[in-house]
Amino acid sequence: MILSNRSRSSGTLAVILAATLAMAGVANAETVKTVNGVEIDSVVLSNYLQSRLQKPAAQATPDERAAILDEITDIYLLATQPKAKELEKSPELAAQLELQYRGLLAQAVAADYMAGNEATEDEIFEEYSEQIARSPSEQFKARHILVETQAKAMELIEQLKSGADFVELAKANSTGPSGPNGGDLGWFPPDQMVAPFSAAVVELENGKFTEEPVQTQFGWHVILREDSRENEPPTLESVRQVVKQQVEARKFQEYLESLRSANSGD
Repeated sequence: MILSNRSRSSGTLAVILAATLAMAGVANAETVKTVNGVEIDSVVLSNYLQSRLQKPAAQATPDERAAILDEITDIYLLATQPKAKELEKSPELAAQLELQYRGLLAQAVAADYMAGNEATEDEIFEEYSEQIARSPSEQFKARHILVETQAKAMELIEQLKSGADFVELAKANSTGPSGPNGGDLGWFPPDQMVAPFSAAVVELENGKFTEEPVQTQFGWHVILREDSRENEPPTLESVRQVVKQQVEARKFQEYLESLRSANSGD
């Protein structure tokens, strides 16, 4: 949870900082400054530095460190005012504090689980193999002309049947971003496109265009399939990190589902 500005509730910020300190371990903390009898220690300051600057605290310049210390001092000044004690009794603020506190703890538990349940090589390879098995066997090279109405698409198809050049028609008529390039979509696997478009491309032969307009949520398409080739899946090494993250995300989701099931009777 990133503390993005100084406008949040001072009580909330104080609780977040205290919770961060507790998780980081007070044994390693040294007092940096005391504000109205409350210590600001090095662990709290480091965590706040990192959250505000979006970089490791050790990389903060002396000027940045001084500015952040002034900022956190202001937070503690506000949070230690007599009015803060009164405001703590507000149900609304108490609810915000509770949510912030529980959110921090939940993130810490999630991070701890992920750190202790990294994807194994076997799990990464199994996930990769399953994805490759599900991937399309072919890639296609195609162009399209996107227009707003079925009637306009039919008019363009009739022009193509009469020998009109697909590229020039696309440049002159297509409302899609590929229009200036003659409707060129390059190479793509069918699952990269929306279902009606992909189905039409798969059914075509190389060098043929659709003789009926294809409707998608974007409008009406006239499609030319220029070529096809065998789909070459990426190597494991090129996608290892992505697959690793997918495996770990699934494992965490399964862990969360198990917690939900165990708590379903409460």
